[in-house]
Amino acid sequence: MTQNIYDDAGFFENYSQLPRSVHGLDGAPEWGSLRKLLPPMQGLRVIDLGCGFGWFCRWAAEQGAKGVLGVDVSEQMLARARAETSNPAIAYLRADLETFAPEQGAFDLAYSSLAFHYLSDLGGLLARVHAALAPGGALVCSVEHPMLTAPRHQGWAQDASGLPSWPVGAYLDEGPRSTDWLAKGVIKQHRTIATYLALLSQSGLRLTCLEEWGPSPEQVAANPDWIKERQRPPFLLLACRRP
Repeated sequence: MTQNIYDDAGFFENYSQLPRSVHGLDGAPEWGSLRKLLPPMQGLRVIDLGCGFGWFCRWAAEQGAKGVLGVDVSEQMLARARAETSNPAIAYLRADLETFAPEQGAFDLAYSSLAFHYLSDLGGLLARVHAALAPGGALVCSVEHPMLTAPRHQGWAQDASGLPSWPVGAYLDEGPRSTDWLAKGVIKQHRTIATYLALLSQSGLRLTCLEEWGPSPEQVAANPDWIKERQRPPFLLLACRRP
């Protein structure tokens, strides 16, 4: 089962104070780029995987989506989403994305923001997303950039002879990483960009766009502390289609 860190009281309190939690999509600096990857919402059947507070669900419905299903493992996130949602076209479901299987052929758009890097079996979910999309349907998602999920160099591991062999936490060493982000011991899955692309291809989805997102010069001018985010991109944005 996915680590449900969002139902940890301390983590949830800290997460609720982030700009994207207070201001919604407008508080997410990468939203403008993600929005450009989306198809027109009018009449679409949409699923939001890892919907959190439901910001995207409400936006999609406001843009004319026929129906929106938001899925999340956190009961606290869903409780706030339900409290802030009145549109009958939106429904919320608690489920673990590690095993969740959407209805086959039931959606035209699958969306996910900063959720997939928590999953150990992302390939399994992508295969189920492919099955859930109607032909021509789209997946648009964001994850933490692999340069961010790979920890910084922490020294060198030693082989049996005691000689240095490889850097601890190297970029090419994939797998779970424990980080202290808003709470101690948050588990995220590190994958290279090549692995993300391979998993998408193996699921039958066809990549249409990849963006290594970083703030624009205009955003840095308005928020000078964001300059460090141009040293290494914080987010990887992906768009795909089911042929």
